[in-house]
Amino acid sequence: MELNVKRIGYGAMQLAGPGVFGPPADADQARAVLRRAVELGVDHIDTSDYYGPYVVNDLIREALHPYPDDLVLVTKVGARRDDTGAWLPANSPDELRSAVHDNLKRLAVDVIDVVNLRIMSDDDVTAGMTALAELREQGLIKHIGVSNVTAAQLAEAQTVAPVVCVQNQYNLAHRDDDALVDSTAEQDIAFVPFFPLGGFQPLDLEHLEVVARRHGATSRQVALAWLLHRSPNILLIPGTSSVGHLEENLAAGGLQLSEEDLAAF
Repeated sequence: MELNVKRIGYGAMQLAGPGVFGPPADADQARAVLRRAVELGVDHIDTSDYYGPYVVNDLIREALHPYPDDLVLVTKVGARRDDTGAWLPANSPDELRSAVHDNLKRLAVDVIDVVNLRIMSDDDVTAGMTALAELREQGLIKHIGVSNVTAAQLAEAQTVAPVVCVQNQYNLAHRDDDALVDSTAEQDIAFVPFFPLGGFQPLDLEHLEVVARRHGATSRQVALAWLLHRSPNILLIPGTSSVGHLEENLAAGGLQLSEEDLAAF
């Protein structure tokens, strides 16, 4: 991996309104969460112009610009929202180029550290990667990642340009990507799970709470610690709109699980 960041960052998606659509109920609180994340040493933030849309990137700019020198901003392209909040593909080369320029403008930066190509259904991976690779050659992107991909799609992407990270769903309840986690580790590619705390698939709280009681921790912290123990290439971007939950999530990085703990899962 060409970027060196701490293993727990911050995912900004939940700063938008319900359904990741529209503004938050309390924009000042959202900005406070972002500032607190940086105060606590978070050095990478995951976002996208289609969170809101535009709302989250605006909040990041308002709260943190000018950005700390060590702050890595990671965004995603390949989707858009309609007036009802539906998630729609936006993966043509022109749409991807436009999305990158929109992110640059909203975040008020000259170059984006990482842009993830979000794959939806049967997207043309080669065409999308080619468009992003051209923007990288122009100096508008430093690194390219991919999101929601199969192993075959990752391999296809790598025929066009180097991939520094894979962002896929992965957690205690959803381990379909076990082989891909191991494969990316072998290739020195970061694996960044979305829905690290379960998303739409609830985690096994009974076992989590047993382990949590041993450590005086919360079940959320154990679920995050399990991911960090799972493989050294896993980076976490748990999201929250609460300063308290932010602090709890970051504290999970210091939780050392035993062999007995890990065997419970």
